[in-house]
Amino acid sequence: MVATNSAQRGQRAEDSPFNRSVFSVLDEIEYRVCDRGEDLEAIYRLRYQAYLAAGMIKSDAARQVHDKYDDLPNSYRFGVFYRGALVSTVRIHHLSKENPQAPTCGVFGDIVASRLERGETFVDPSRFAADAEWSRKLRVLPFITLRLAVLGAKYFDTDYCLIAIKEEHSAFYYRVFRAEPATGPRAYPGLEVPVHLLQMNTRALLDDVIEKYPFFRSTKEEQRMLYERQKTGQRDSIRVLPTARLTLEAA
Repeated sequence: MVATNSAQRGQRAEDSPFNRSVFSVLDEIEYRVCDRGEDLEAIYRLRYQAYLAAGMIKSDAARQVHDKYDDLPNSYRFGVFYRGALVSTVRIHHLSKENPQAPTCGVFGDIVASRLERGETFVDPSRFAADAEWSRKLRVLPFITLRLAVLGAKYFDTDYCLIAIKEEHSAFYYRVFRAEPATGPRAYPGLEVPVHLLQMNTRALLDDVIEKYPFFRSTKEEQRMLYERQKTGQRDSIRVLPTARLTLEAA
């Protein structure tokens, strides 16, 4: 069967009103890879503020949220900045047989461990948090933030993306990423609500998702800057500008 792309249907995907709105925000976004310093502390504070407001955690004098998975060698912590302001954050783990630790393994290890042993690989996004005021102003912020998971799946060439979320968010991930349930809800350490595990077959589905939502496109250079570990010992965050529009202009 021959797939019919958006251009053949008479309208390029990037010309749809929704995709244009995402691109207009993406043009003013800066991603930061945060391993230490002030940006990382700001990310931990944003997690706390967002989770407390959502009733997911109890108040704590430290006013930060971080855990044992943050500093693993396969962990990547990102800040999303709009016009210089931190508006959201997400953490991505790359899971493989060689690096089998991630938040999902702590809760759904009986499901994930055997698949890792068979050689399957995963990206595992977690600790998604967004500033409440900016979320109201930037309705497309979830797409801008989760673009980082898409780039991770492309860079590491993974088999699946694992998504541990509250049940009410399942419809969004099914609609956008065609993610389906992997198991029922379970308790998540540190959270006041249970989480559900969804999975997306990135090998089978990711390219179709990128075609539908071309703001998920990226250059190899952007992927490398976000996910290739720096060995310089520098303390500053690595700043990366999205390249989705560049890929369209070069097409």
